[in-house]
Amino acid sequence: MPPGITTFAADAPTLSAANTGFMLICSALVMVMTPALAFFYGGMVRVKSTLNMLMMSFISLGIVTILWVLYGFSLAFGTDIGSFIGWNSDFAGLSGIGVTQLWDGYTIPVYVFAVFQLMFAVLTPALISGALADRVKFTSWALFITLWVTVVYFPVAHWVWGAGGWLYELGVIDFAGGTAVHINAGAAALGVILVIGKRVGFKKDPMRPHSLPLVMLGAGLLWFGWFGFNAGSWLGNDDGVGAVMFVNTQVATAAAMLAWLGYEKLRHGSFTTLGAASGAVAGLVAITPSGGAVSPLGAIAVGAIAGVLCAMAVGLKYRFGYDDSLDVVGVHLVGGVAGSLLVGLFATGGVQSDAKGLFYGGGLEQLGKQAVGVFAVLAYSLVVSAVLALILDKTIEMRVEEDDEVSGIDQVEHAETAYDFSGAGGGLSTRSTPPGPGTSPAPTNKKVDA
Repeated sequence: MPPGITTFAADAPTLSAANTGFMLICSALVMVMTPALAFFYGGMVRVKSTLNMLMMSFISLGIVTILWVLYGFSLAFGTDIGSFIGWNSDFAGLSGIGVTQLWDGYTIPVYVFAVFQLMFAVLTPALISGALADRVKFTSWALFITLWVTVVYFPVAHWVWGAGGWLYELGVIDFAGGTAVHINAGAAALGVILVIGKRVGFKKDPMRPHSLPLVMLGAGLLWFGWFGFNAGSWLGNDDGVGAVMFVNTQVATAAAMLAWLGYEKLRHGSFTTLGAASGAVAGLVAITPSGGAVSPLGAIAVGAIAGVLCAMAVGLKYRFGYDDSLDVVGVHLVGGVAGSLLVGLFATGGVQSDAKGLFYGGGLEQLGKQAVGVFAVLAYSLVVSAVLALILDKTIEMRVEEDDEVSGIDQVEHAETAYDFSGAGGGLSTRSTPPGPGTSPAPTNKKVDA
């Protein structure tokens, strides 16, 4: 039988209704993270870019879902080819998978594993979009997603999680996507913005979030969905590892939020809602690769370190002049690198594996493996993403025209606006029928006070 499908020998695992139901719920939670990200990013941009920001996340649900069914699942989790990519004709189109066939060594159907991993694939390119706010053609973005998941995400997912993938075989620990998701997306964001350039008015015009309530709503929904993202990545909870990951997700996120706010207060004198939301996301990012390897005390350390590092990193764009609109590089790349490397320090050897970090007597071996994984994914995604952006920019152009960017990308790309203010301040009464019984006569052609 091909890798990834369990045979029905006497000692083979049997389907668990509890684990199957749990994983379906986790898949739905991860799906919610993409619209949550849309709210998070949508609130951070100016009014004139709100709908475009929402759509840049939302379109990923359509494009990546179809690609995953056609060939993405096969490339990421099919039979290994040279430790770089996978392929399995039974997985292409999900056409050769029986409804009762179980994922390799687990008690859940292959279909359930496939849909769970699909939601990861959907979310990852959506993360990139925050760095490109205000200035990218929607058609070009859709084509970039198509190319990027094909030549970057699917191969990297195989490296990290696929049987035979070279980082998987090396022993790199990535519980739920520090390398495959966050470093991958953050490096891609940096590669693209270096090609397409800065927004009009960068470092000159105020570009403040237009709706901090939307940002907080998005961050809260991301926090909620992330429990499925992280705890679900153990593919069941028969041995308690998923429960540890659930606890560590909450603990690290809380620590990162507090650390970010503390740094912000010392550095800038205020506790901001944007800082609280960004700090929480930084903690979620950092615990994603490490939460299955550390204790709750280790999770506090991971979250606090990531919160401070990411808070410091978001200012680098002004120093070095790259326009990372919504701090994808500062939060996802830096947070992913921090969380992945901290496994090499705080891994206890008593949770998901027996690998120990430096602080638990394991020496530098695991830290070295983590560094290889971090910088391999970072370099590959950065270079290939920049090349893809350059090709698109030279052919169909990535950016909207400067006048369109200034006037507002929502109207240009979507023929809509996020908010309708046409009724603000009142208007003329349009009632033309007689008032009903017991009502006062309606004024005619008189301005109605708002």
